[in-house]
Amino acid sequence: MLDAIRYLVDNGTKWRAMPADFPPWDRVYAFFRRWRDHGLVKEFHDRLRRQVREQAGRDPEPSAGVIDSQSVKADAVVGADSRGFDGGKLVNGRKRHAVVDTLGLLIAVIVTAADIGDRAAAQVLLAQVAAAHHRLALVWADGGYTGSLVEYCLAALALVLAIVKRSDDMRGFVVLPKRWIVERFFAHLMRSRRLVRDFERSTSSAEAMVYWSMTQLMSRRLARQRPSRA
Repeated sequence: MLDAIRYLVDNGTKWRAMPADFPPWDRVYAFFRRWRDHGLVKEFHDRLRRQVREQAGRDPEPSAGVIDSQSVKADAVVGADSRGFDGGKLVNGRKRHAVVDTLGLLIAVIVTAADIGDRAAAQVLLAQVAAAHHRLALVWADGGYTGSLVEYCLAALALVLAIVKRSDDMRGFVVLPKRWIVERFFAHLMRSRRLVRDFERSTSSAEAMVYWSMTQLMSRRLARQRPSRA
């Protein structure tokens, strides 16, 4: 079942196009839906993240993170109630709001319509993150998260929201401190063909697909053979 879902996320196939080597597609989908509804996919993902952090010599729980959003086009199956138009990116679809740690590993994600503002979604997302990760004390963000959100995070969530702005005299592509970490995370998501567009009818399924994509990345890192020490 796990391999079947990983195959679907990695290759972007339809549920009904599941290869015959795997169980019937409806059983695989029932497994996916049960894990999604009971929060088991996030629990599975979080356990892998803690193992990856420990393998890298870090504390299992992060103390700093980076927040950003990514707008993606939505497929025709996405209803009008959960899709919108992002005027800045000129994208008609959905938006993924994510917080990652300093290793680029996902801490939490929520999926909204693309016309939802970054500040409004960040207020909900950061509240969830602060409640689940008590060591988290610092979050870096871009200029789109300025304003009252900074004061709200400090007063209500005990989080320092540090804004990393792009200087006006910069020309061309410039790697900004900490912000490149979350951009690399979104690049990892684009390697999973199921996530190149949003094909999910519900936002809960869209969020689950992001978690499944990251479980593939982390399980590969954990399975990678480490050089033996003399």
